[in-house]
Amino acid sequence: MKAKGTKEMQEEQVQYAKYEVFCEDTLKEKQRSITEATEKMEILEADIQKSISQAERLTTEIAELTADMESSKADQEKATDMRKKERVDFESTLTDYTESIDAVGRALKALKSNEQKLSLVQLSAVRDLKRLPADAFQSINAYLSGTVQPEPQALLSTDQAPQPKTYESQSGGVISMLQSLQDKFVDERDALEKEEADKKRAYELLVQGMKAQETQAKKDRDEKTQFKARQLESKASNEADLEETTSERAADKKYSADLKATCEKKAADMASRTKLRKEELDAIAKAREIIAGNVATSAEKHSSSLIQVRRRSAALAFLRSDSKSVSPSREQVARFLQQGAKSLGSRVLAAAAVRVREDPIAKVKEMIQNLITKLAETNDKEADKKAQCDLQLAENQATREEKTDGVDSLKTEIDQLKAALSKLSDETATLSTEISELDGAMKSATELRAEEEKKNAATIKDAKQAQAAVAQALSVLRSFYEKAGEATAFVQRSASNHAGQPEIFDGAYNGMGGESGGVIGMMEVIESDFARLEAETTADEAKAKKEFNEFMEDSKVDKASKTAAVEHKTQKKQTKNQDLVTAEADLLGTQKELDAATTTYDKLKATCLDTGASFKERQAQRAEELKELQQALEMIQSANL
Repeated sequence: MKAKGTKEMQEEQVQYAKYEVFCEDTLKEKQRSITEATEKMEILEADIQKSISQAERLTTEIAELTADMESSKADQEKATDMRKKERVDFESTLTDYTESIDAVGRALKALKSNEQKLSLVQLSAVRDLKRLPADAFQSINAYLSGTVQPEPQALLSTDQAPQPKTYESQSGGVISMLQSLQDKFVDERDALEKEEADKKRAYELLVQGMKAQETQAKKDRDEKTQFKARQLESKASNEADLEETTSERAADKKYSADLKATCEKKAADMASRTKLRKEELDAIAKAREIIAGNVATSAEKHSSSLIQVRRRSAALAFLRSDSKSVSPSREQVARFLQQGAKSLGSRVLAAAAVRVREDPIAKVKEMIQNLITKLAETNDKEADKKAQCDLQLAENQATREEKTDGVDSLKTEIDQLKAALSKLSDETATLSTEISELDGAMKSATELRAEEEKKNAATIKDAKQAQAAVAQALSVLRSFYEKAGEATAFVQRSASNHAGQPEIFDGAYNGMGGESGGVIGMMEVIESDFARLEAETTADEAKAKKEFNEFMEDSKVDKASKTAAVEHKTQKKQTKNQDLVTAEADLLGTQKELDAATTTYDKLKATCLDTGASFKERQAQRAEELKELQQALEMIQSANL
């Protein structure tokens, strides 16, 4: 029995040493998990607060950009309304000038044809023109009234001698005045058209600038709206992670606290059990000297189980003329134009110089006038083209910038999604490992618990049987000693002692039952030890069962929390994978749009930018060409060619 007790004590010490290592490793792992969870919670809380702050700031900036866009639209509407009014005024004024020029032309034609009646009618019409100057009105009115006007060419500011007071002389003066008036109206109409063209270009540039600002504001607003959405999405994701991590940490803390309490209890129990086993071995040594048989065998079999071991485990992105003669004056004009062509490098002036030498003078005048008109028209067309180019280039630049930003943003989003997927995979793998460890710990604890329960049941059974045997033995002994107390012995005494007689007992023998430390007393102690063994083993079994149930409940809660976390992260991973596929498809589409915008820019660059001289240089050259042509025309007119 002593060898058995010693063996059981050694086995129990080995078993406890393994349990102690399990406690240290598991508590250390749990503390590491709790520390990591706490650090993760602090990072998540900081990220959540950062997302909230950025979302609030973006909300304010989006509202400001929206207000800017609405203000820009209102300014465009005002500018458009003003432009419409200016256009209406222009068309009305242009109509007046056109009608005035036509009326003056008809009056000139009638006067030159010497049709007095028709001339009077046409002059009456001219007199009624709204834009007729006062001095011209007085001249025409005096002519129509039959009053002689001394100086009908007042508008030309010329000093000529009075003409004879005949119809022809009077009509000649009126004709001169009307020609001057017609030239004046033509000049004013040209100035009006130029002013209208300038206003139109100014309006287009203004609207272009406003649209560019509006486009940029819309782009910025859309980017900020998308960024805000990502921040809110990140906030929601981080809040879910925070809740999950908080739950996991709470479960780990509870598990760690319960396991620590159990391990400390087991340490205390182990110390007590070791002490008791040593005392027990000493008691067994004494008991072997006193009792033997079935009772001694039963006692030796079960006395080493007075306190039973309990173990637990736990884990977890043009025309030509036939005339060949050239007058000196025409040669002078031709040389003038040739010099202008040479200094300006103008093919237009060079061609005009050739035509002045070769063509009849009437055709030369017409040609120069046509050239002047053509150059003016070309100037206006190029200005319109310049405005259109500027608008298209601005729109293309905005598109390229938008698509470039889109590509960069999508690439960044894809990188973030890949990083998040990698992190989710690692976290899921870690949780799966911890769940496997929990399953292993619960399985091991269940096996140990079954073994312990079986052993405790056998101990209780044997203790009860031993108590029954001891009680039976006590009954026999007590019965015997009761009878022995009643027995007598007849003793013969002689009246006197004989010499040399040996000493012998006197009185009756009642047995050893009454002696101190007798058999009955020892048997009663053994009976009480078995009763104590039964009671303590029963209490230990109930306590071990309770601790096992608490461990299993904590482990199940921990497993359920980690399983839910795995399911949440798996679902989150699927969502991130779908977002990744969408982002990659969006990146492909946005890159194609950027490539198309770049191709369009190359075409616009060839048409609008890579045209040799700049717009200002071409405009300046045309202005010089117009000036040279105007001077050539004046030279021809002043030479009466």
